[in-house]
Parts: sequence; structure tokens; C-alpha cells
Amino acid sequence: MTNDLDIRPADASKFIQGRTGPWELIIGLEVHAQVASNTKLFSGAKVGFGAGPNEQVSLVDAAMPGMLPVLNRFCVEQAVKTGLGLKAQINRHSRFDRKNYFYPDLPQGYQISQLFHPIVGEGEVLVELDDTTITVRIERLHLEQDAGKSIHDIDPVATYVDLNRAGTALMEIVSKPDMRSSDEAVAYFKKLRTILIYLGTCDGDMEKGNMRADCNVSVRRPGEKLGTRCEIKNVNSFRFMQQAIEFEARRQIEVLEDGGSIIQETRLFDATKVETRSMRSKEEAHDYRYFPDPDLLPLEIEEAWIEEIRQHLVELPDDKKARFVSQYGLSGYDAGVLISDQARAEYYEQAAKGRDAKLVANWVTNGLLSRLAEAGQDIADSPLPPEHISGLVELIETKVISSKIAKQVFEHMWDEKGILTPAEIVDKHDLKTDNDTGALDKAIDDLIAANADKAAEVMTKPQALGWFVGQVMRATQGKADPATVNALLKAKLGVE
Repeated sequence: MTNDLDIRPADASKFIQGRTGPWELIIGLEVHAQVASNTKLFSGAKVGFGAGPNEQVSLVDAAMPGMLPVLNRFCVEQAVKTGLGLKAQINRHSRFDRKNYFYPDLPQGYQISQLFHPIVGEGEVLVELDDTTITVRIERLHLEQDAGKSIHDIDPVATYVDLNRAGTALMEIVSKPDMRSSDEAVAYFKKLRTILIYLGTCDGDMEKGNMRADCNVSVRRPGEKLGTRCEIKNVNSFRFMQQAIEFEARRQIEVLEDGGSIIQETRLFDATKVETRSMRSKEEAHDYRYFPDPDLLPLEIEEAWIEEIRQHLVELPDDKKARFVSQYGLSGYDAGVLISDQARAEYYEQAAKGRDAKLVANWVTNGLLSRLAEAGQDIADSPLPPEHISGLVELIETKVISSKIAKQVFEHMWDEKGILTPAEIVDKHDLKTDNDTGALDKAIDDLIAANADKAAEVMTKPQALGWFVGQVMRATQGKADPATVNALLKAKLGVE
């Protein structure tokens, strides 16, 4: 049971101002992540999106008499891998329990879950925000089976049940109440999603419901005991999470400031009205009559197997970010942008091979990613292969084109959807840097002769040289090499 001494200390900068003074917002998340597995947790039925109703249901999933569950070893491995990725304790001994409740799409009349002895214990997630880094502690991760789906919009007087999801393996990842704002909660959810995708233990597809969160929200006066929490169920969007938490916090503050009290309950978020509404009173563990599942033996995991899984872990986001900073000399911000998506990080590393890594990062983040965002696309949809970004940077490094001309080349690359290489685009549009120093000398001499007053000013005000550089670049349509232009002007104007 969480108590006041077991949560993150108060942060006055996060307090919410009410009519009668400040309030502290306390947030914990219970994230349900569908295990990336081809089959279900206790049966051999397939898992996949898009199948027709009840096409992926075994006799076990349908709870036919005499059917016994058989634990999927791969799902256990995925849970262990996730626990290791969260720097969490892997429990060598765990057990499955029955959580009893009635719902039309739960044919067994109970859910197989883990209340008392979860497979993964305490861990942590480092969450970076704009100006700070916080640690969100993980309380537990346990395996459980998903329920089916009730469909209410086919018939006005009947409810249909689709059991395709019934029995699908879920990891429920429960955080401590360590978040103090909706921004922190969203940042934690994003970071957790990134870690799971890196590990390959969940695809993170929130639109399909493969990753969703229950948000536990409460408020209290600074320094007082924890308030009564309400749980907002099944939030599957970053924006909805932020809106739901902010609305719920304000709702609770208004109730308390009006002299009322908060009822512990489960609430739903209405995205259309941007508000939460009551769903049911919040159940406690005893309401579900938990007891050990008699059809499943306790789970014993060998240390050697845990170590084998650990040895095959991928490079995780925090480690990759540190490496990008040290190996490529990137800023923490740029490294964070690049590693926030695994495909994005891989794209960058391919483009950076043998090139100026900082320059490549600039073209990936400020060039390519900006264009993709405008088009509502991600790196996987990029029409430009990483070799084209690398080729563009190579042309800049070898002074075939200037940085200014490179922007034109990139525009052609984007418009032509990667059909031509950067070098081919430069040839096609005659964009090579003009290295004719004779012509450049004459252009500079003419410019100085026509602007003797400005030339004299440079002697006492060296920064005025920039005006001449701009004029020369404009006269050459950006084709002159800026470094050469600077060197010639300094020599002719006597600037050191």
C-alpha cells in the first residue's frame, strides 16, 4: 500500500492554483501493453488485428467445459525482457490468480491475472522533460489475459460479443504515484512506449488498443495526506491523457473547494466533451475474490534463463542517447529527438556513416523530420533513403555545393521523392559551387569599388564584412563557396 512517505516529494512549481489556494496533483498510471506474440497467453489461438468476429478463438478462450489453460513460454520471456528493460527485479517465483467478476465478454466469469506474486517487481523509468529529469518508479509488472469485446452498435436491442481478444496476453505495468502534472504523465507514457517498442515486447499501437493506460488521479493540499483517487479507464492517446488528467484534477479541486468529498470511483474520458464521467464505484481487491488459479502451477524461473534473456537485450533508449552524445558529439536534445523512435535512430546512424555526424543530425531533424511532420508521416514513410541524406552532406563537405544551395537540393530531393540522388540533382539543375576565383575576384573588386564608404567602415567595424559576403553570395546566386568569399574579402579589405 502506497503511503505519503513512499511517494515523490512535493514540487511547488507543479502546484495547481485553486480559488482557495494551491493543490498538489498526484498521478500514477496502470499501463496495459499487449504482449507481442503470435498466440495467446493460455491457448494456441492466433493473435492479430483485422480478423472477422470470433475467428481467433480456441475452446480455452471460449471457456468450454473441461478446457485447461497452458502457459505460453514466449509470453513469459517477453515479460522478463520487459522487466529487465525497466531495470526491475525479476521474481524467480510467481503465481497466477483468478480475478472473479461477471462481464458478457469474459466467458470464464474470471480473469487469470497475478495479484499477490507478480512476475516482475520494482523498477524505474527515467523521464526527461524540457528542463528536468524525473524518475518514475515501477511498482510491479504482471501478466494477465485480456477480455473480449462487447459490440453495441450492430443491433438497437442486442449486444454482440467478439472473443478474438479474449485470452490475449497483457502486461500490466503499474507505476508509483510519482507524477505531478499531466505533462509528466504523458512524458512517462511516451518513454515507456518507446522502451517497449525497442525491446520488441509490445508494438505500442494505441489506435488498435494494444497499449492503453488507466490514470489514477488525486489532489491534496501541500503537506497533507494523500487524497482519494479516481481512476480514468482505457486512455489510448497522449492528447486524451493530458486532457483527461487536467479535467479530472480541476473537477476534484472544485468539489473539495465547494466543501464536498471525492468518491473513489472509476471514470471514463469523453473525448468529444473533453470531460470525465462516472462509470462505477471503484472496486477493491476483496471485491474480486482473488484466489490462486487451481489449473496453473506456480511459475518458477531459472536464473540462467533470466541471464540468457539479459544477454540478448537490445541497446535501450537511455544507453543509445548517451552513445549518440559521446560517439557523434550531438547535443542531448538532438540525441533525444533521434532516439525517441527506433527506426529514426537507425536511419540516422545509416546516414551518418563516414559523414559529419552533427551536420547529418541537423539535416535529419530540421530537414527531413520537419517535412515528414508536415505531411503527417513518420520516418518509415520517408521517400528519401538515408544514403541520400548522407550524399547531400558529402556534397557540402567536399564543397561541391554551399550550405545555401544544399537547401535547394533538398527541396528537389523531396519534390522528386528520392528518384534522383543529390549528385544527380546538382548536375540536372546546374547547382555546383562556382570555383572560378578569377570571376569571383572581379565581382568582389567591383563591389568594393562601388561601395568605398562601406569598405572603409569594415576597417573599424569588422562585423560589417557580413554585408559584403551577403552581396557576393547574392550576385553568384549562392553558388560561391562562403569560406572562399570570406577569405578573399578579408584579404582585400585588410581584415584579420
